[in-house]
Amino acid sequence: MLRAYINTRIFTGDLWLDGYAVVTGQGRIQQVLPQAQIPADAELTDLKGAILAPGFIDLQIYGGNGKLFPFTPDSATLKATYEYCSAGGAAFFLPTIPTHSSEVIRKSIEAVRQYWEEGGKGVLGLHLEGPFINPEKKGAHLTQYIKQPTAADINELLALGKGVIKMMTLAPERCDPALVKQLQDAGVVVSAGHSNADYATAYKSFEDGITTTTHLFNAMSPLQSRAPGMVGAIYDHPSVHASIVADGIHVDFNAVRISKKVMGERLFLITDAVVACAEGDYIYVEEPDRYVNAQGVLAGSRLTMHKAVKNCITKVGILPEEALRMASTYPAIVAGVSHELGKIAPGYLDTMVVLDTDWELKHLIGLS
Repeated sequence: MLRAYINTRIFTGDLWLDGYAVVTGQGRIQQVLPQAQIPADAELTDLKGAILAPGFIDLQIYGGNGKLFPFTPDSATLKATYEYCSAGGAAFFLPTIPTHSSEVIRKSIEAVRQYWEEGGKGVLGLHLEGPFINPEKKGAHLTQYIKQPTAADINELLALGKGVIKMMTLAPERCDPALVKQLQDAGVVVSAGHSNADYATAYKSFEDGITTTTHLFNAMSPLQSRAPGMVGAIYDHPSVHASIVADGIHVDFNAVRISKKVMGERLFLITDAVVACAEGDYIYVEEPDRYVNAQGVLAGSRLTMHKAVKNCITKVGILPEEALRMASTYPAIVAGVSHELGKIAPGYLDTMVVLDTDWELKHLIGLS
């Protein structure tokens, strides 16, 4: 059955369209065409002047709706996280495991496979944030699980996580470039983060093929006058991307604005969201605007992707179309799924967000 979404302002990921409709069928966008040309057999959905934009993609989230994936790495937690993501406009996400034990990493891989086998929706794969990070920039990660990788470690991880591990955050100064390349050759998106690399080391790792970086400013060597650090290398490099947590807590909104000016389309949004957890290795204590660990260290956000987008529009001053791209088009590019996600165009999956003119989220279309 064809369905046509009408009376809407469409942002395709490239441009705004007025007087057009989006026709979907079999889970894909079939046509984007003037309303007068809608096929006669299409069922109409009147959006009453709302905005239609590509569904959001969150490449770093730890749980949702009371379930924390590192604490209970199972398909039920992934379902709860999907429900949290979709309620915030994110059609797809990467459930994330921080620096943790081999047992938890194994269970998280098995959980993703089971979730997929059960027909679970929205999960693109697994993001391992660690354990190959720099203890000097561990943030809220646990020192006892941090390690410097060997060839055996990478071989074991790739054998165990084949087809599941989509992204891995690591400190390039602690990883042999040959091992980084081995991860990339296996289809893993390598992200530099939790790193104390100096400017030259960080920049060289980008030249060697690392394409993205994890939560700009947080847990990385800063930009200073005589030591530009990883932040300086990210700013300076022409193609490397960076995720950012736009909650005003992890990063001041002015720093988001400056970074967007410098980086343009290389900057994209994540939530880095967690939930409260009072037991296990990772303790997360809920505060009004953030989560901290048992020692009071900032450990995660209370964001949804929609909140991050609205913050960028209303508090940072980023143009709406760019804020929307930062949550959809650009993450799709980073994750290597831009052939079917991140735009409203024929052949793309029919996941779209409906927003009102004040940028409030009305609902998510697709993957119901």
